[in-house]
Amino acid sequence: MVIYFKTKKLQKVCNNKNEAIKKLGSKMAGKLQRRLMELTAASCLADISRLPPSRCHQLSGNRDGQLSVDLEHPYRLLFISANDPVPVIQDGGLDWTQITEIEIVEIADTH
Repeated sequence: MVIYFKTKKLQKVCNNKNEAIKKLGSKMAGKLQRRLMELTAASCLADISRLPPSRCHQLSGNRDGQLSVDLEHPYRLLFISANDPVPVIQDGGLDWTQITEIEIVEIADTH
Protein backbone atom coordinates (compact mmCIF):
# COMPACT_ATOMS: atom_id res chain seq x y z
CA MET A 1 0.00 0.00 0.00
CA VAL A 2 0.95 3.60 -0.43
CA ILE A 3 1.34 5.40 2.90
CA TYR A 4 0.94 9.15 3.47
CA PHE A 5 1.27 11.08 6.73
CA LYS A 6 -0.94 13.78 8.22
CA THR A 7 2.05 15.84 9.42
CA LYS A 8 5.77 16.09 8.74
CA LYS A 9 6.41 15.48 12.45
CA LEU A 10 4.48 12.19 12.33
CA GLN A 11 6.29 11.21 9.13
CA LYS A 12 9.64 11.84 10.83
CA VAL A 13 8.72 9.63 13.81
CA CYS A 14 7.50 6.86 11.51
CA ASN A 15 10.41 6.97 9.06
CA ASN A 16 13.34 7.64 11.39
CA LYS A 17 14.17 4.85 13.85
CA ASN A 18 16.16 7.12 16.19
CA GLU A 19 13.35 9.69 16.29
CA ALA A 20 10.81 6.93 16.99
CA ILE A 21 12.91 5.55 19.85
CA LYS A 22 13.31 9.06 21.30
CA LYS A 23 9.56 9.78 21.16
CA LEU A 24 8.09 6.31 21.80
CA GLY A 25 10.72 4.16 23.47
CA SER A 26 12.55 1.24 21.87
CA LYS A 27 9.84 -1.41 22.30
CA MET A 28 7.02 0.65 20.78
CA ALA A 29 9.34 2.03 18.08
CA GLY A 30 10.10 -1.56 17.05
CA LYS A 31 6.41 -2.43 16.86
CA LEU A 32 5.74 0.74 14.88
CA GLN A 33 8.39 -0.25 12.33
CA ARG A 34 6.90 -3.77 12.01
CA ARG A 35 3.38 -2.42 11.48
CA LEU A 36 4.59 0.04 8.85
CA MET A 37 6.45 -2.76 7.03
CA GLU A 38 3.27 -4.90 7.11
CA LEU A 39 1.18 -2.03 5.74
CA THR A 40 3.71 -1.19 3.02
CA ALA A 41 4.00 -4.85 1.93
CA ALA A 42 0.21 -5.33 1.70
CA SER A 43 -1.44 -4.79 -1.66
CA CYS A 44 -4.67 -3.73 0.05
CA LEU A 45 -6.03 -3.33 3.56
CA ALA A 46 -7.70 -6.76 3.41
CA ASP A 47 -4.20 -8.29 3.50
CA ILE A 48 -3.68 -7.03 7.07
CA SER A 49 -4.85 -9.43 9.75
CA ARG A 50 -7.78 -8.52 11.96
CA LEU A 51 -6.37 -10.96 14.51
CA PRO A 52 -3.48 -10.36 16.91
CA PRO A 53 -0.76 -9.21 16.73
CA SER A 54 -1.76 -6.36 14.38
CA ARG A 55 -5.52 -6.59 15.00
CA CYS A 56 -6.49 -4.17 12.25
CA HIS A 57 -9.98 -2.81 12.85
CA GLN A 58 -12.28 0.10 12.10
CA LEU A 59 -13.08 2.50 14.92
CA SER A 60 -16.45 4.02 15.77
CA GLY A 61 -17.92 6.95 17.67
CA ASN A 62 -15.92 10.17 17.38
CA ARG A 63 -13.25 8.21 15.45
CA ASP A 64 -15.68 6.83 12.85
CA GLY A 65 -13.90 6.31 9.54
CA GLN A 66 -10.53 5.73 11.18
CA LEU A 67 -8.81 2.37 11.37
CA SER A 68 -6.12 1.18 13.73
CA VAL A 69 -3.48 -1.46 14.30
CA ASP A 70 -2.08 -2.29 17.71
CA LEU A 71 1.32 -1.11 18.80
CA GLU A 72 2.34 -1.40 22.46
CA HIS A 73 -0.83 -1.61 24.61
CA PRO A 74 -2.73 0.69 24.90
CA TYR A 75 -1.27 2.62 21.94
CA ARG A 76 -2.42 2.22 18.36
CA LEU A 77 -1.39 3.47 14.94
CA LEU A 78 -4.42 5.32 13.55
CA PHE A 79 -5.04 5.85 9.85
CA ILE A 80 -7.71 6.59 7.25
CA SER A 81 -8.23 5.54 3.66
CA ALA A 82 -6.48 7.92 1.28
CA ASN A 83 -8.22 6.52 -1.79
CA ASP A 84 -10.37 9.11 -3.53
CA PRO A 85 -13.22 8.33 -3.41
CA VAL A 86 -13.11 6.17 -0.30
CA PRO A 87 -14.21 2.67 -1.40
CA VAL A 88 -17.35 1.44 0.36
CA ILE A 89 -19.50 -1.67 0.16
CA GLN A 90 -23.30 -1.68 -0.19
CA ASP A 91 -23.97 -1.57 3.57
CA GLY A 92 -21.84 1.59 3.82
CA GLY A 93 -18.79 -0.03 5.41
CA LEU A 94 -15.30 0.30 3.99
CA ASP A 95 -14.30 -2.03 1.16
CA TRP A 96 -11.00 -3.28 2.57
CA THR A 97 -10.15 -5.04 -0.71
CA GLN A 98 -10.11 -1.69 -2.54
CA ILE A 99 -8.16 0.38 0.01
CA THR A 100 -4.67 0.65 -1.46
CA GLU A 101 -3.64 4.03 -0.01
CA ILE A 102 -3.74 5.14 3.61
CA GLU A 103 -2.90 8.26 5.58
CA ILE A 104 -1.37 7.81 9.04
CA VAL A 105 -3.09 10.39 11.27
CA GLU A 106 -1.93 9.65 14.82
CA ILE A 107 -0.30 7.36 17.34
CA ALA A 108 -2.62 7.38 20.34
CA ASP A 109 -4.29 5.62 23.22
CA THR A 110 -7.92 5.50 22.05
CA HIS A 111 -9.31 4.22 25.37
